[in-house]
Amino acid sequence: MKKFSLSKMATIITAPVLMTGLMASNASAADISLSGNISVISKYVLRGVQKSAESNVPALQGGFDASHSSGLYLGYWASNLSYSDGDDNGYENDLYGGYSGSVAGVNFGVGFIQYIYIDIEDANGTEAVVNLGYGPVTVQAQYLTNDVTWGNAGDIYWTANAGVDLPKDFSLGVSLGYYTYSDKDSDNKFIADGSTTITSGFRHLNVSISHPIGNTGADMSLTAIYGGTTRDDTEQGSTGVLGISYAFDI
Repeated sequence: MKKFSLSKMATIITAPVLMTGLMASNASAADISLSGNISVISKYVLRGVQKSAESNVPALQGGFDASHSSGLYLGYWASNLSYSDGDDNGYENDLYGGYSGSVAGVNFGVGFIQYIYIDIEDANGTEAVVNLGYGPVTVQAQYLTNDVTWGNAGDIYWTANAGVDLPKDFSLGVSLGYYTYSDKDSDNKFIADGSTTITSGFRHLNVSISHPIGNTGADMSLTAIYGGTTRDDTEQGSTGVLGISYAFDI
């Protein structure tokens, strides 16, 4: 799942509404910014879950983003999936959109994320997203709106993120994740009754350091992940992830 600033809102903004705003007839080409990104990582660890990582082998990831000067944005991101048990390997596709702005130095955003999986059953879901940021720190909540194999409607994923520049062009990023869990899904179809044994819990602490690779425009990163516990109180342990990424304007 791509990391970006979004979260919970009263009404989910739909992609057609956002596209209408982005492509409004009175918008000039200068009002819209297009960009892309591509990366290779040694292991795809989602929200601290390491014992059933989204990919236990290197993963290829990337996507595209469109933003309007008004604050509206849309994006697409994808990754291959490869689970350790060899079953249900496939592809994750994230469609997202929303609005971001700033008032008196406080940044805010509201939006949605639609997860679409290829060759993975009963995993498609929607999260509503809201965030607030000040300076280098952003706090965010992602509210799951429907039951899926990886969560129940009503689950909330909370994060606090911060980033700073270091000497010699190094950058440091820190992400703290926490979950509040809905105890079971509405029809017991996806999350077996009794699998949610805790109401909330620490999920992960990620510490990343990155540096440009010469003048190539690409960056290399190393992320140390200290995992917490999942909804059944299973401890996840710790791991490290190496990555190379390249972002570009279109």
